[in-house]
Amino acid sequence: MTTVLIRNADVLLTMVAGQAPIHDGGLFVRDNVIEQIGPSDALPQTADKVVDARGMIVAPGLINTHHHLYQTLTRAVPGANDQELFDWLVRLYPIWGELTQEAVYTSAYIGMAEMILTGCTTTTDHLYLYPNDCTIDGEIKAAVDLGMRFQPTRGSMSLGRSKGGLPPDHVVQEEDAILKDCQRAIEQWHDPKPYAMVRIGLAPCSPFSVTTDLMIEAAKLARTYDNVLLHTHVAETRDEEQFCIERFGDRPAAYMERVGWTGHDVWWAHAIYLNDDEIRMLAETKDACRDKDWRGALPVVQHAARVGDREDSRDARCGGQGRAGGRRLRVERHL
Repeated sequence: MTTVLIRNADVLLTMVAGQAPIHDGGLFVRDNVIEQIGPSDALPQTADKVVDARGMIVAPGLINTHHHLYQTLTRAVPGANDQELFDWLVRLYPIWGELTQEAVYTSAYIGMAEMILTGCTTTTDHLYLYPNDCTIDGEIKAAVDLGMRFQPTRGSMSLGRSKGGLPPDHVVQEEDAILKDCQRAIEQWHDPKPYAMVRIGLAPCSPFSVTTDLMIEAAKLARTYDNVLLHTHVAETRDEEQFCIERFGDRPAAYMERVGWTGHDVWWAHAIYLNDDEIRMLAETKDACRDKDWRGALPVVQHAARVGDREDSRDARCGGQGRAGGRRLRVERHL
């Protein structure tokens, strides 16, 4: 067993509702688990490693619940910034189609290092295209090398342009291959135990880039394992809303409910264009809507505030960070 003692912090913040900041505070860790928090003189006085935090503030690490780390490499592409989502994607899909395994590792390493420098210690990621024999393994290796707690999602796209989807055909995959690699990633990397450093989720990209069959089968696969969560983009733009109505006969949130993508094991990215009934449905099914794209940050915050105002909707939560492919605005709220 290894122990760590952090003591003499000017201020220790627990972020627990109703608990005041602890001055001259500290914490005691055993085997990577916090065992005690309190005034420094109330903690054990010896440990394998002792950190004098005098002059410092100790606080819980931030948690980022949505990211596309590979987009770290395409932040400033001419003709992409300041575009609406569909135009932005069309501009960048051809570049992303050149992604390599080295680029998966490098982009993840850069993106996670930046997050660590700003106080984020846990992140997820949504890697949804795998050209040139890329795998999710590259970004997991980056997280291991950095020591960051990581919950990557094995994303996917199967609905290419020739079949009515948005992405070009050369960046989508066959659904059998997708599900096979999802299973491989879970069985190779997923750790369902408490305090795990790596957990895998499954994340078909969006209604305009995957089929209904893949949404259903991915959910079935995830639910055969412990603590494998489900993640996707929902209700991010009006274009998506129109696509869903025309193709599926439902608004995005209703479509998600119909294909089994609601519940405590599901979290949605964006969820900007929701009506009152859809917000209430999220609360009732204990979904979480996390990550607020900078382009839609203002309406999301307004929606989130409305959820918090209603007694019957206080279980809906949101927070996270916008896309990496352009300017970003972090929006972190927990209602």
